[in-house]
Amino acid sequence: MSLDTVVEDIREEANARAEDIRAEGETRAEEIESAAEADAEEIVTEAEAEVEREIEQLREQRLSSAKLEAKQKRLEARRDVLGEVREEVEAELAALEGDSREELTRELLEAASSEFDEGDDVSVYGRADDQALLESILEDYDGYEYAGEYDCLGGVVVESDQSRVRVNNTFDSVLEDVWEDNLQEISNRLFEQ
Repeated sequence: MSLDTVVEDIREEANARAEDIRAEGETRAEEIESAAEADAEEIVTEAEAEVEREIEQLREQRLSSAKLEAKQKRLEARRDVLGEVREEVEAELAALEGDSREELTRELLEAASSEFDEGDDVSVYGRADDQALLESILEDYDGYEYAGEYDCLGGVVVESDQSRVRVNNTFDSVLEDVWEDNLQEISNRLFEQ
């Protein structure tokens, strides 16, 4: 065997080995490329799913926020309407005249007088516009006298130093009690729930 033949055999063997390495490299590159494409598809699919979740979450948040804002506006409107109704009731109470005003004032004074002992010196306060009415009513009560004005819609505030008692029987205090006790019913009637 000649040196040329040995060189040729080594060359052929090296070429064959190089061809095998190249074929293995191509196969490995195809495997890596295929795996990378699969990974990329999975990443894209996961990203799309995450974007969809975020969109849905954002939509839910905005929907909840809009519902809350609408509810707050409804409640605010209801509060405004209830406030207007209350103001109208107060205006009607302040505007009561004649027998109706006298009858209510007498009832409130009578209810307050049960808190005081006979013989007590009792001071009665009331709305400035009701002074003449109160002085007229107080003529029927021994030891009771008009003591001055009290900022209210009507009715009386009655007190005595002897019994250390003060009774607020104003239209305002009665309205407050009635309003608080019946607010739910008033609201239901106004808004028909």
